[in-house]
Amino acid sequence: MQADAFFVLTGGPGSGKTTLIDALRGEGFAGTEEAGRGVIRDQVTVGGSALPWGNRALFAELMLSWEMRSHAQALETTGPVFFDRGVPDCIGYLELCGLPVPDHFRSAADRFRYHPTVFVLPPWPEIYSGDEERKQDFDEAVRTFEAVSAAYAACGYTLVEVPKTTVSERLAFVRARAPYPR
Repeated sequence: MQADAFFVLTGGPGSGKTTLIDALRGEGFAGTEEAGRGVIRDQVTVGGSALPWGNRALFAELMLSWEMRSHAQALETTGPVFFDRGVPDCIGYLELCGLPVPDHFRSAADRFRYHPTVFVLPPWPEIYSGDEERKQDFDEAVRTFEAVSAAYAACGYTLVEVPKTTVSERLAFVRARAPYPR
């Protein structure tokens, strides 16, 4: 499988990315788990410090590792894969936090590529909610959207904003713009 069939959905937290990935899975497509949520869940389980409210640099390193592993696993998949974030999100996260972006993050973004079109879900206050893994307020969600959008643009991707509408309409929007066999 080539990376031109790897479609990223990104944006700020609480914008409906995972719900849309789940809808795509419901139609039989492969999808990945969001690195941030997975790392938080694992770190809380073991009492680790690699958390966004703990060691943010280490949290970013673990997210990067997760995203590279997800990309490698997707290479073994037939058909399109929809990613709940990707490697450039890790760069955006570091920039959001005001932390330096190590060279190996940029190297990873160059090596682990996705389809040139990235779907960006904008901040949407009407559906935003926090939980045990999502502790950001809405203002930080907006800043995250801006940071990850800038990171993907800097990595050479074309951003397509997904409209704020029903899940089925968002699903149709992505399906109409992701060039894969129907």
